[in-house]
Amino acid sequence: MNITLRQLRAFVALARTGSFTLAAESLYITQSALSGLMRELENNMGIRLVDRSTRRVQLTEIGREFYPVVEKILSDLDHVLSDVSEKKSLQNGFVRVAAPQLMASTLLPELIAAYNAAFPAVRVKLVDAVVESIVSKVFSGEVDLGIGPEREPNSDIATQTLFSGRFMAVFPAGHPLGNQAEVSWEQLLAHPFISLQGQFTERLRQDLHDAGAAMRIAPSNEVAFMSTALAMVNAGLGVTACISYATSLVTLYRLEMRPLVDPVLHRDFYCFTQHSRSLSPAAQSFKTFASSYLATIAT
Repeated sequence: MNITLRQLRAFVALARTGSFTLAAESLYITQSALSGLMRELENNMGIRLVDRSTRRVQLTEIGREFYPVVEKILSDLDHVLSDVSEKKSLQNGFVRVAAPQLMASTLLPELIAAYNAAFPAVRVKLVDAVVESIVSKVFSGEVDLGIGPEREPNSDIATQTLFSGRFMAVFPAGHPLGNQAEVSWEQLLAHPFISLQGQFTERLRQDLHDAGAAMRIAPSNEVAFMSTALAMVNAGLGVTACISYATSLVTLYRLEMRPLVDPVLHRDFYCFTQHSRSLSPAAQSFKTFASSYLATIAT
């Protein structure tokens, strides 16, 4: 049966009003157009749904059974279409974002607050995680997108560069390194160096090697999260290096930062999404907003 939405809406309007005149007015069509739609519907179904008389319109027994079902279908459809329209116009929506613990406790709350000010009806869920799990959370569909440093290439994951952050030396207040405007890597590594587990130390070694710096990184301690490293630095157990965007957390621990030189090293940060899955309007708008917002902090 070639039944159309216009025919079903004509039937529901006629069943509600009991009048061709009122039903046609509610649909903003002529009575003849409404009669034509009803005729097409009944012909397609091969059964009469409405008994017509000069005084009133009545539903047949089949029409009475058919009406509540069709009314619910159209109501559900209108609700879905309205929801899609609201999501498209960002009048509502939900975005899930994964980020490393350090970024999730410094940069991402500022980004989300700025996004919420621009799109107050869209809810953003922040998932903080270890760096190595960011891409896997995107791949599994646990989150819509991830933000973090470069990972091993994956044909199922699309990457977009967001910003580049400079490495900074971090040490306690009153430390001898505080007398300098800049700190060399050699000077920093002369002190007990607290590093991060995973790829952090290896990538630092490679970056220093690629920059022609012949120096050895031998961490006095390796921890899972930068917040732990900063707490240890605050306790006088050593020094560390982190990206410039972490200034707020460094300040919270009452530590000092200086730019690292000889060589100057940067770390690129990316947005990760699935190649095979389209982003929702809300997720796409967050990605676009993040790209613009985070580009302003590039150093």
